[in-house]
Amino acid sequence: MKSISGLLGGTMVLALSTSASAAIITFTQQNVWQNFSTSQGAGLYSETFSGVSDGFYAAYSGSTGPVNWSASAVGGLFVSGGLFSTNNPQPLTFDFGAGVNGVAGNFFATDINFNVVPAVVTLRLNDGSSFIGFIDSATAYTGFYSNAALITSIRIEAVASGTGDVYPTTDNLQFAVVPAPGAIALLGLAGLVARRRR
Repeated sequence: MKSISGLLGGTMVLALSTSASAAIITFTQQNVWQNFSTSQGAGLYSETFSGVSDGFYAAYSGSTGPVNWSASAVGGLFVSGGLFSTNNPQPLTFDFGAGVNGVAGNFFATDINFNVVPAVVTLRLNDGSSFIGFIDSATAYTGFYSNAALITSIRIEAVASGTGDVYPTTDNLQFAVVPAPGAIALLGLAGLVARRRR
């Protein structure tokens, strides 16, 4: 009887580890996320929001590298000094169109004047994967990488106790994108053609 339950337990651990290897991986260090992403063949692209004018936006769309992204929140968005936030204390959502393999950045909470407020920040991806942490710095870093389905959105929520309203805020949004096999083949073909011309 013990050998069967031991075998079942071992099988369950193997099944869990296998399913975990084909899921979302979470990172809290920028250099680790970047090194892992590039080791998977991904190109890295950064959005610092420094080109976005300060002020209110009902919604906002932009692009960096091959990634077309849009941001939205109930009650609109507000940008100040390269920090991207919400106009009301509501969740902030970024959508990435066709999707990316990895997304990362500085995710934190601010008050109405964009001062950092220590808060519990929840990051939720389109597949339901999430990260919840107590964040008290604008340099806190969180990243995700999927070696399965592409990531098409991230939702940022912030809650602080006893400090009034807090606003989910983002800086230095980063994307990891692995070129599609067709794009890799075209790059290889272009390299072959360029080589023949020499």
